[in-house]
Amino acid sequence: MAISSHGIGGLTFDTSKRNMPQEVGVAIALVLIVVVFELLGRFVMNDSFLFNTRDNVDGFFNTARLQIIILQVSIIGIIALGVTQVIITGGIDLSSGSIVGATAMIAMSFAQVGEINGMENTRAIFLAQGIVDMPVILPITVGLACGLLAGVINGALVAYTRIPPFIATLGMMVSARGAAKWWTAGQPVSFPTESYAAIGSGMMPVYIFAFLAIMFHLILKYTVYGKHTYAIGSNEAAARMSGIKVARHKVMVYAIAGLLAGVAALVLSAKNLTAQAGMGMMYELDAIAMAVIGGISLQGGRGSIIGTVLGAMIFGVIISGFTFLRLDAYYQEMVKGAIIVGAVVLDQWRQRRPSAAQ
Repeated sequence: MAISSHGIGGLTFDTSKRNMPQEVGVAIALVLIVVVFELLGRFVMNDSFLFNTRDNVDGFFNTARLQIIILQVSIIGIIALGVTQVIITGGIDLSSGSIVGATAMIAMSFAQVGEINGMENTRAIFLAQGIVDMPVILPITVGLACGLLAGVINGALVAYTRIPPFIATLGMMVSARGAAKWWTAGQPVSFPTESYAAIGSGMMPVYIFAFLAIMFHLILKYTVYGKHTYAIGSNEAAARMSGIKVARHKVMVYAIAGLLAGVAALVLSAKNLTAQAGMGMMYELDAIAMAVIGGISLQGGRGSIIGTVLGAMIFGVIISGFTFLRLDAYYQEMVKGAIIVGAVVLDQWRQRRPSAAQ
């Protein structure tokens, strides 16, 4: 038996019962999914999912597919970073997709050019006020302020009115989507300046996602903010008794989630060179799914940014893999739903296992 006598007061423990970090399990799942698509590609498509098989293209890996996988999850991944922190506190945020839509519309209207091919841009929202060809800092500031304001409202509703986060953020989801449609009476907003478009060009969304992921990983792991976030999710009553200002901290967490939704809106609208009221539809559910797949406990108190990033990569691999196999898009939704349910079931089993072993 793997019994050791090391411990406090000579107590023994079984080293075989040490829990493997859940991020390792998520990483293994990611590798297995890649292997499955690789095997299916070899036997069904007579092609490789991960590796380069073309003689006229240099490189061992299929770098184009790898870039697409990372690009297609980076924007929702930015949202997922904020959603992760909300879920760790024991909350939920259903409004992030609608915040993206509203913020994209408002920010893009401050980023429009005054002329298109030498002709006056008559579709510029603030052309009469002269608010065109503005420095890029203006639409960025406006976009971040919109996301932050929505997040603060969410946090205040949850923290001070004590209504369930599901209801508070559901109300914001509906209101923000309505605001997106109201801003231009449902008309799209296009033609941004080059400096604004650069925010979403090339691999810039990936760089922004990676930077934010690293930053919030370090914040959650090494700062007081991170310790309080986990403490509130683990036991809110105990956190309050220990001196943590729970209400104020919740407002801060939801504010950060709203701010990150604003960042995602800026990147998405800049990438698409247009903003529409329907932007961000269902993004909140995909963000939650990324976090849950990454090992975040919906009961709060457990999870990590690394797990969420791995969950985002699993999402990207599944979407790219189904496209590679030329399967219809609705299969992706079906499999996504099954994976989400499976991840929650696994989380519930993992939480019951320690108590059952005692």
